[in-house]
Amino acid sequence: MNIEQTPGISTADRMMLVETFVRIVDAGSLSAAARLLETTQPTISRRLKTLEKSLGVRLLQRSTHAMTLTDDGIRCYERAKALILGWQEFESEIRGAGDEPVGTLRVIAPHAFGQQQLVAPLAEYLARYPKMTVDWTLHDRTPDFIAEGIDCAIQVGALTDTSVVAIPLGAVPRIVVGAPALLHGAGGPATMPTHPDDLARLPWIAASNFYRDEVELAHAGSGETVRMRIQPRLYTDNLYALRNAALLGVGAAVASTWALREELESGHLVQLAPEWQAAPLPIHLIYPPARFYPARLRRFIDIMRVAVPQAFGITPPASS
Repeated sequence: MNIEQTPGISTADRMMLVETFVRIVDAGSLSAAARLLETTQPTISRRLKTLEKSLGVRLLQRSTHAMTLTDDGIRCYERAKALILGWQEFESEIRGAGDEPVGTLRVIAPHAFGQQQLVAPLAEYLARYPKMTVDWTLHDRTPDFIAEGIDCAIQVGALTDTSVVAIPLGAVPRIVVGAPALLHGAGGPATMPTHPDDLARLPWIAASNFYRDEVELAHAGSGETVRMRIQPRLYTDNLYALRNAALLGVGAAVASTWALREELESGHLVQLAPEWQAAPLPIHLIYPPARFYPARLRRFIDIMRVAVPQAFGITPPASS
């Protein structure tokens, strides 16, 4: 079985059929592959049948509830991935490393950062490369890069997937905040909290994607760390919901300083136990490992390395 020499089909068509097959396998279904390739399921089915007919083998066994690779399909899938990578490397060599990116860049960004702090760097990328389009999707999770057709993602917090390439972009400071009224509420201390023991007595709002029932704080001067149990009244995975609930006096919260600057300056929120802070949240740009990276991704990384630290007013990581 030789995919490169499939008879009766042009080179461009062969690559399209091969890419379609790989997308079907990675996405897990014809309908999911159709969404990724922005076409219809009948078109995807027709391409699969054309590839199977040209190769003279069945690649997939499909039933109402499942889709599995045949033995020939397994061999074809591995060879197909190598072919696609080889074609990308060929294009890169022909066009040169300094080529202008063209096409669509698919990015996953966190909800809060992606709709505010990262929009300016995104606009800069689009202005600098007018032949590019960006599919900017907001999710607070690590994507399945292959199945979803994602080029890269901006991730805030500890890395959970060790298989990805991770470019450090900086770390965002976090502090403990609360509304002034919180300090005089039922069960709350009458004076400004100065120690984690004081904070533990307050009601809390938990940022459930970063902490739930426990918070670790470090003293800015001595470096001493304290891990304390908290009793949240509200759990949320949205930074803006957390900020708004804190403004209404629901509880104390740990949050990134960039999102609270105006509220702190106006006095609507105050920093609690100001000598104690939570660990900064690291920001990474992540993408799957490969031998070849297209210009659209390389140029995006170059911009984000500089723009993200500027957007958050933080020191960029030292170059490796």
